[in-house]
Amino acid sequence: MMNGISKERMRSLIDEAYEKFKDDKTGKNADYIPYLARVDSKLFGIAACMPDGEIIAVGDCDYIFGVESVSKVMTAILILEQYGADTILHMIGADATGMPFNSVMAILLEKNHPTTPLVNAGAISAVSMVRPVGNSDDKWKAIVDNIERLCGERPRLIEELYKSESVSNFNNRAIAWLLKHYNRIYDDPDMSLDLYTRQCSLGITARQLAICGATIANDGVNPVTKEKVFEKRLAPKITAMLAAVGFYEHTGDWMFTSGLPAKTGVGGGIMGVLPGRFGIAAFAPPLDGSGNSVKAQKALRYIMNKLETGIYNSF
Repeated sequence: MMNGISKERMRSLIDEAYEKFKDDKTGKNADYIPYLARVDSKLFGIAACMPDGEIIAVGDCDYIFGVESVSKVMTAILILEQYGADTILHMIGADATGMPFNSVMAILLEKNHPTTPLVNAGAISAVSMVRPVGNSDDKWKAIVDNIERLCGERPRLIEELYKSESVSNFNNRAIAWLLKHYNRIYDDPDMSLDLYTRQCSLGITARQLAICGATIANDGVNPVTKEKVFEKRLAPKITAMLAAVGFYEHTGDWMFTSGLPAKTGVGGGIMGVLPGRFGIAAFAPPLDGSGNSVKAQKALRYIMNKLETGIYNSF
């Protein structure tokens, strides 16, 4: 029994969710990034990491896919560690935009800060803050080292995805230079955009995302490696960001129906965090109109509703 949730119960629900939704054909792969459009749409996996580090998994949980926007959480943790929560609140913010993840209008409306590290503008700003400022190679090493510590394994760059993203990221180029105009990017804009694009192109698995989620749920200690990755006081800060904007303009609906602070990515992954209990992830490439995996959403919502133990439930 792990904090009131037995492994047997979790295993049973993960199996149930997989069987219930594995044949769902709703949604479609992201087609504005050529690499993602070609990923097998039938792939599907669900994984949970319990507080003792045991992984409960079913389906394609070892398939390496693009981490995409889930990486925003990881780099947010890195800069929280490097600068502290108060500085991040001042330089970027922690509020929801209520708009799509790649909104330029949100920057125009919020000239004083990019609002949150979990949307594109704030994520590019966050990458620009990663120390050491001004050195692309050392910044990249800091980003990847941090993800390795969170996930327990070193991610690898998916070169084809990186190339696909680099030739199609016109909107993000506009965002980077608009941030520069408002003095809300803190290093070279082109370097920061390139590092952000690279970080989104890292390969990850559902199993690794579950471990990352469990590290946040476990107050910064990776339950598999037992390494202290970040300070305990930062765990509630990152969980609050997830609960506020993890599903972008549909975060309220998601939290209302699941009670699970979570972050999505257009690669098809979703990472969830239930503080003190577990980290959980699901992966399936077909997305809804807002860029969130259809099957992953359904599976995680099903599990959380069956458990009746979301973040707003009394323990």
